Amino acid sequence: MEFRNLTTFIHVAELGNFTKAADQLGYSQSTVSFQIKQLEEELDCLLFERINHTITLTERGHELVAYAHKILGLTDEFKENISQEQSYKGHVHIVTPDSVCDEMISCRYIDFHKEYPGISIKFTTADTTVMFDMLDHNEADIIITLDAHSYNKDYVIAKEEPLSMHFVAHTDSKFAGVKNLSVMDIINEPFILTEYGQGYRRVFDKELAKRSLDITPVLEIGRTDIITQVIAESDMISYLPDFVTKDMVAEGKLCYLDVCDFDTEIWKQLIYHKNKWISNCMNAFLEYVKEHEFNR
Repeated sequence: MEFRNLTTFIHVAELGNFTKAADQLGYSQSTVSFQIKQLEEELDCLLFERINHTITLTERGHELVAYAHKILGLTDEFKENISQEQSYKGHVHIVTPDSVCDEMISCRYIDFHKEYPGISIKFTTADTTVMFDMLDHNEADIIITLDAHSYNKDYVIAKEEPLSMHFVAHTDSKFAGVKNLSVMDIINEPFILTEYGQGYRRVFDKELAKRSLDITPVLEIGRTDIITQVIAESDMISYLPDFVTKDMVAEGKLCYLDVCDFDTEIWKQLIYHKNKWISNCMNAFLEYVKEHEFNR
């Protein structure tokens, strides 16, 4: 069995299109069609249904996807293991929310680069739904989510922890130091929030909806560093993870509001696909993230 045919099959299966797979692989469409035909003849089964220029995986095709990932992963693993020296040269693509990306680059990346100069890291920011889609299409190696707890048998949770969340305001806010606030006390204040429908903002809105409440923020932006800066200079309120705000709270620029009747369950999770081959580079990065980005 040709490994290149398996690689082509995976691309076609994930992209759902022969032409897109050909473009991504640098082949002609006829080459892709020929390789898939070879594979089908060798396995003596139909892998794709072709109807009106639309292709769909057959039941056997779905089964082959998992096997193909395992075969190619084991091949790469074997190649690396027979190498005389353990190599830390390669590329890792991680997708995170904006707030995690900002922190990892500003606080952690330089140290990691000094320890592993041969590993290049690509950071991308995205919403949780997009992250999982990227894992499914092998467009990302690792993701970090800040969202409701997620579990799916197709993914490996390498590390996870619950996050503390607080309503936060300027230290001169009229609500600073007030005990036993209700969410109704602050619902009509000017809010600045992360973008609608993303990560913990989605969980926040769902919790409000349970109470038949709604907040229309005066400003929405994905950059939590900008959000905290605006709060420190205005009368606005936000709802953010403590790891984003703790330094400014310690410096006396922000304060946590004592809202006692509102709680959300947000988790920070480090995840990769179960069929992903863990190279030396990816393993080094996973271990570094587990040590430095969790339980701090």
